[in-house]
Amino acid sequence: MGSNTPTISPLKLVATGVYLLVWPALQLWLSGDWRWVQGWIFGLWLVALSAVCIAWLFRRDPALLAERYRRPGTGGQSRVDARIVYGLVLGFIIWIVVPPLDARRFAWTPPLPAWLEAGGGMLLAGAAFFLFRAFTDNTFASPLVRIQTERKQEVVSTGVYGFVRHPMYLGATLMFVGGPLLLGSAWGLLVGASLVLLIMFRIGGEEKLLASQLEGYQAYREKVRYRLFPGIW
Repeated sequence: MGSNTPTISPLKLVATGVYLLVWPALQLWLSGDWRWVQGWIFGLWLVALSAVCIAWLFRRDPALLAERYRRPGTGGQSRVDARIVYGLVLGFIIWIVVPPLDARRFAWTPPLPAWLEAGGGMLLAGAAFFLFRAFTDNTFASPLVRIQTERKQEVVSTGVYGFVRHPMYLGATLMFVGGPLLLGSAWGLLVGASLVLLIMFRIGGEEKLLASQLEGYQAYREKVRYRLFPGIW
């Protein structure tokens, strides 16, 4: 690592590890059933994917890892986008909390067919692919909508960015849909669908900023036609 490369302290990484373990533990506790197989599968998926992404970034792209830790409202991010980020965070918490209450503790949703839960697992596998590749293919994959002038941001059009313009959002969409299906929660699916709509709203503002301020992005939009859903939008 170069002397000017931002780094993340070991203490912050340990805190991140604890933070990641909280979510599956919370789900299992809320479910009232520590033997809930689907809950364990989802929890292991979430922790494993997050750990792999963080480890890869720590070793291969520490500048992007530092960018991923950037606080909302900094680096030139607009107030509107900062509010969207906070909305996504709040929605994620609700998305985590609802399925164990719905599918396990109170059984608001009748048991889903096994093939539908298996389909949710397949969507999570696709989510893991797009989320991980979005990091490895694009060193500018910030959680904030902003132009990273200090990092000399450029348009990335290779890898999964040659498939759709926002592959990380595609991965998030597959996650928000696949997770509740695997866990058997119709109410969780409704929360996930709401988050997808918020993501689609965010894409509109993000593309306006990139097209007006990032050189080459308009040409990229003409080359890669679809924003989120191949063949649709």
